[in-house]
Amino acid sequence: MSRRGLTAIGLVAAGGAGYYLYNAGGDPKAAEKLAEADAHKASAKLRGEVEPRGREAGARGEAVVRQAGDKFDNAAGDAQKRFEQSKRDAQKALEEGRKEAHDVAAKASAEAKREIDAFDKNVMEGAQKAKSGISSWFGGK
Repeated sequence: MSRRGLTAIGLVAAGGAGYYLYNAGGDPKAAEKLAEADAHKASAKLRGEVEPRGREAGARGEAVVRQAGDKFDNAAGDAQKRFEQSKRDAQKALEEGRKEAHDVAAKASAEAKREIDAFDKNVMEGAQKAKSGISSWFGGK
């Protein structure tokens, strides 16, 4: 520490000692008790100002935590609602898809049956013609 700093600290200490000696009427023991009493008052005042602020901060912190919890609960509820709605939409789409697939399969089956019937008819007609042609070789009608 610099020489000026030490000088300033020394002057403040001497001024403080002089103040308490003057107020105590020159009695060093009484001056010491006055200094201790003032230190105790200052400490109590400082603690008194700090504690309520600490309680206020704690209350504010609890309020913030409560608000955050409420927001989290609301967000979780919204997410659950969206999930349930998405699930219902997916089930509806699945049912519609199944119905559409069933309809397409039924149409395809009906078309295939028509084609098979047409093919069978052509084969039968061809067989009839062939049979009559072969029969004509052997003298039949």
